[in-house]
This record gives sequence, C-alpha cells and structure tokens, in this order.
Amino acid sequence: MNEWMQDGGRKGLDGQGRLFAARLATGLIQGGALYLLYRAAEVGMWPDTRPEVFGGLALAFGYAPAVLLAAVGRLKPLPLALWAAAAATALFLMGWHDVARRVIPENDQAPYLEVPVLAFSAAALFVAHHLILPAIRERRWRADYHAYFDVAWKAGVQLALSLGFTLAFWLLLQLGAALFHVIGVKALSSLIGEAWFAIPVTCLAFALGVQLTDVRDGLIRGVRTVALMLLSWLLPVIALLTAGFLAALPFTGLERLWDTGSATALVLAAAAALIILINTAYQDGRPDNLPPAALRIATRIAGGLVAPLVGLAFWGLALRIGQHGLTPDRIIALACAVVGAVYAGGYLVAAVRPGGWMRPLETTNVAAGVLAVAAVLALFSPLLDPARLSVADQVARLERGAVKPQSFDYDFLRFNSGKAGLAALDRLTRSQNPQVAQLARDARAKTSRYAFDLGDPAIAAATARKVRLEPAPGQPAVPDSFTAQLDRLEPVLRACANDAPCRTRALDLNGDGREDLLVAIHGVIMAFVQEIDGRWFEHGRYSSACPVPGTDLSAALVEDRIDTRPARLPDLVLNGVALDVDVASGCPSPPPR
Repeated sequence: MNEWMQDGGRKGLDGQGRLFAARLATGLIQGGALYLLYRAAEVGMWPDTRPEVFGGLALAFGYAPAVLLAAVGRLKPLPLALWAAAAATALFLMGWHDVARRVIPENDQAPYLEVPVLAFSAAALFVAHHLILPAIRERRWRADYHAYFDVAWKAGVQLALSLGFTLAFWLLLQLGAALFHVIGVKALSSLIGEAWFAIPVTCLAFALGVQLTDVRDGLIRGVRTVALMLLSWLLPVIALLTAGFLAALPFTGLERLWDTGSATALVLAAAAALIILINTAYQDGRPDNLPPAALRIATRIAGGLVAPLVGLAFWGLALRIGQHGLTPDRIIALACAVVGAVYAGGYLVAAVRPGGWMRPLETTNVAAGVLAVAAVLALFSPLLDPARLSVADQVARLERGAVKPQSFDYDFLRFNSGKAGLAALDRLTRSQNPQVAQLARDARAKTSRYAFDLGDPAIAAATARKVRLEPAPGQPAVPDSFTAQLDRLEPVLRACANDAPCRTRALDLNGDGREDLLVAIHGVIMAFVQEIDGRWFEHGRYSSACPVPGTDLSAALVEDRIDTRPARLPDLVLNGVALDVDVASGCPSPPPR
C-alpha cells in the first residue's frame, strides 16, 4: 500500500513537472513570437511589409497560446492540437480581415488591430473554449451543465489571478529597478525597458501564474465559491435599481433616454450585468447549491427584467437606424442585442416557469454562448462586415433620397469605412447627380477628415462646424488665413469641436505691429502667431495656477479684461540657440488682515 501511494505520488509530481515545462515553453514561444513581430514592425521587415499577415499573426500569437495554457493536461495531445490549431486559424483570419478591409496610405505605418476585434475575439475565444473543452472531455456534442459551469468559472478565476500575478511581478521589477537606480545602478532599469526582455518575460510570468493557480485545484474552487457568493448578493441591488428605472420610464418618458446618444449601450450593459449576476446566484443549479430564499426570489425577478431592457435596446436601435441608417457601431450593437434577446427569452421562461428552479437557464446559456461565438466570427469576417453593410445602407439612403446630397457624410466613406467606403465614394464621383458627384470628388481629394476647400461654401460650412471659433464682442472675424489652416491646426483646437465654441480675440502680443490671435479653451488661453510665410502656429499657452478671484480666463477674454506686460525675465541665447524661460508658478501670499 505504501509503495503504491509513493508510486502514485511520483507520477503526480512527474505530471506536474510536465505541465510546468509545457506551460513555460508555451509562454516562452509566445513571448519570442510577439517580440519578433515587434522587431519586424520596428525595422520594417516581413511580415510588417504585409500588414494583413502581420495583423493575423499578432492576433493569433496574442490569444491562441491561452488555449494551450488552459487545456494542457486536461485534453489528450491530438484533440488539444486540433482545437488549438482551429482557434489559431480563426484568430489569424479575423486579424487578417481587420487589417485587409482598411485603407493603408502608401509609405504609412501598418495599422494596429482595432479595439473591437481585440475585445470581441478574446470574449469569443473564452466562450468557445469553455463550450468545447467539456464536450471533448465527455465525448458529446453537449456536456453536462455542471461541467460547463465548473470549467468556465474556474478558468475565470484563474485568468483574473494570473493577470494579477503578472501585474504584481512587473510592479516588483519596477520597484527593484527604482531601488538600484537611486544608488546609481541603472542596469536593471535599462534591462526591463528592452523589448527583447519585457515581452518574453511578461508571457512567461502569465504562464507561470496559470501553472501556480492550477496546482492547488481545491484552493481555486474555494476562491471561486467566495467570489460567487459575494457577487450573488449584488443581484438584489441591481434588480432593485433596474426595476425602479423601468417603473419610472412611463412617468419620465423616453426622450431623455434617447437624447443621451448612448441609451442602447447603457441598457445592454445593464442587461449584461443582470445576466452575469443571475448566474452567480444560480451557479450549476444543483440542489445542494441552492441559494437562500431571498436570493432565489431576486433571481426570478431579475430573470424577468432582462427582457424589457433588451426590448429598449431594440427600440433605440430601430429609432437611430430609421433616422440615420446603419453604422458599424450600430451593427455591432444590433448583434449584441440579438444575443441578448436569446438570454431575455430563456431567462423570462425560467423566471415564470413553476418548479425546477430556473432550469431553462442552462439551455439558454449554452445556446446564447454558441450564438455569441458565431456572431463574432461573422462580424469580423467578410460575411457580416459592419463597414461594408454600413456603406451599402448609407449609399442606398442617399440614392433613394432619404438624405440630401449636401447633408450626406462623404467623410465617413473616405476615412471611416475602409476599402468598402472608398470604393463606394469612387462610384459616387460618377453619379448622374452632379451635386453628389462634385461633393464625392471633393471628399475623395481630402487627405484629412477636417481638411476643406474654402472655394466650396458647402464644404467650408460643413468643416467650420467641426471646429467652432467665435470672436469676442466687438472683435473682428477670425482671419481667413487662420481658418484656411484649420485642417493643420485641428489637433490643438479639437476642444473647440463641441456645442460651446471657443472665443477669440486679436491682440499684438510680440510688438511686431501685426495682430496675433488668442483662443480661449476651457481654463487655458492659447496664443497663435502668424509667421512671415503666412503659417499660423501655437506659440504658447496662458493659464493661472493660483486661486485668485477673477481668473475665469474665457470670461476675461470676452469682457476685454486682458492686457500685456513685459516679461519679468528675458529669454537666453546660448550658442545661437534660444532658451525659453519657464517662470515658477508660485502663488502670492494673501495680504495680512
């Protein structure tokens, strides 16, 4: 007996050693691959010269190793290899498509992967992995719901702890580097700043975190139990708030909700919070895991609240799409609402069905998970590419007269919808409507979304609304030479592109006999000076760090309470190079009483 136990212990240790080696090797390979991609982008070598390939490899090497880290030791080598290869291929194609659909100016840096594909592909991979892993292990198309719950929530805890471990590792490295730096040893600071060190070490630290959290399985389950218990008691809070919100809507009306411009995202986020917290209370649905009676009541109430929230999301989307047509954001929101509708229907049935406490929730979760993965794959592929669908819808609205030619957003086609938008814009330049054709040609000639041609009043007026400048009372209009350069000055004037225009005042700041321009932006006054060649530049900013009454800069500029005085300290010229003075911002002491 003792010999059998010793032999089993040795096998267990050997198994843990193999898992440890496999996970560290995975982290090392991932870190090396990501560093090579970084290096290729830095020096401009392949695959950076093929942006589509670069995007695909970046997404695949960024996320696919997580499949190996999570499934090694839980799947046999062949199923593990097949699933990892399928996941890597899908990620590569999604990354390829995300870059391939965009327009990359010649001699410009290859674009990064956009946030939507990074976020949604990670979510889809997590869901798909925890649908496939239990099914492979049980050799069934659909595994027992307890297996889905156990694998997914345990992996969620592991992921959170592994990310926290990686962050803590880097904080300690930074602390150690700072300690050595104060005694004059800068080698560690230089080392952790090198990409060849930082990228592989980060991947290795994450892999080590996964291994360490996997060794003590009972400990992770204990942490999961505590986390689920704490989160489940937040369910009555969100259920009460959501019920109050829905009850108040008939009295407040929906206009304020729609006026926010983010109503759909808001109600979908509330529905997602309800769905997550309902599952923290339900857990695997076993009789020995039933929550207290108060939580069971809150779970049934919350299950019935998801449906009206998703209904509001569809209503808001219908209004926006009817008024302004499809956009990529609205298409993604629509896909989220469709997945939410599956949850809403299933949870409503589970909430009102007597007996078998919330049992339909299990089928709903699996079906919605499959639909969510399919939706992500379709959205980030040519099948349901949001940019392509948006372009087709917007152009159709223009052609059938739903939007006037002068009100159509040609810049969306030129700058925000990739190759599909550019192809559509090229078609509009050959339109039978001469106004449409001319506006399309003007947009096609732009190099920036904010560039405009002063010779075309329609384009000038449309662009003037982007950056709004309003002279103070009694002041002359903003010089034409300044407005003609707004496409170049827009990055520093971006704060003026809102409902409250920036106020301007002409003033000779440098005594050269020519008026310069002051522009008040929030608590700062920017000073623009025109050079001899006619170009305007921002030469400085004025602000007040002292709490002195009457220092509302925008009001002072409007009310003509602005004057100039000679600088207290002149600039220095050292070997022909001018050194600007940075005056200390000490505030004067208040007068004695």
